[in-house]
Amino acid sequence: MTYAFMIEPQHYIPLDNDEELIEKCQEWGLLSGKATKLKTFYYKGNGLNMPCTIVGYVDHMAAVIQLDNEQKHCIHPSYLKEMQASSYNVRPVTGAETDKANEPLNASQTEDTAHAVTASVAVDTISDSDDIPSDLNDMDIDAEGSHSGLKGDPDGLVEEYVGPQGGTSSEVKPKAKTASKTKSVKIDLPEGKVKMTAVVKEFTTVPNHFSDNDDEVIVYEGVAITEPDHVDIGEAWSSHSATMKKLELEVGDVLTFEAKMIKKKLTRNPVPYKINNPSKIQKQV
Repeated sequence: MTYAFMIEPQHYIPLDNDEELIEKCQEWGLLSGKATKLKTFYYKGNGLNMPCTIVGYVDHMAAVIQLDNEQKHCIHPSYLKEMQASSYNVRPVTGAETDKANEPLNASQTEDTAHAVTASVAVDTISDSDDIPSDLNDMDIDAEGSHSGLKGDPDGLVEEYVGPQGGTSSEVKPKAKTASKTKSVKIDLPEGKVKMTAVVKEFTTVPNHFSDNDDEVIVYEGVAITEPDHVDIGEAWSSHSATMKKLELEVGDVLTFEAKMIKKKLTRNPVPYKINNPSKIQKQV
């Protein structure tokens, strides 16, 4: 059986192991900061109530889940978090809505119509008082969409957490231009993991709109890809995860590791690149 309401991602970043998945779920507020193992998550939208598996993400605002029929579906992390509450109330779906949800989407249907069907339950289950802060537009979003199949979801093709959002797109554009001025040469980032070196510049925190606590991050300088080809990156950042904390890092420490580089601006900072899932980390003496 296939579900017509599913919004399958064109491209997404897979979460290949439990450590990466736990770290991402903690970032979204789906797991506590002290969690060491995964739990079963449930999808309760569109009249369903069934276990689902988180398999990856498109960007900071779009998780990718997989249902029992192996269909993949894009959903806002906060909406998925709402579904995990035992008190979450799934509104019964009417016969007309069921027929509409099961209609195959054809070329004549607009993207806005498809979004209206998939988001109908979200509108009824989340109150207007659940405000998303106006500075949500400052979230870590890949402005060029190089790693995002939905490019920040400009057409609303993500089953989303519905709530009033302040700010306009015009407020985002000047910040994107400011970030672009910090680099004179566009860098083509490799697709997979590469060997890298970096120097710890500072430890800081940034707001997390999916959690009550701010995220701890590390900012690096002198970042460079050493293999397969040497590429100077400049500044980058990463999550100050439990793995990184075990190293007891200090400002000035020189690290070598393997990681994936993505274009993802640090919230309210001009650091344009993120170091994803570093492994084989060594601190130089």
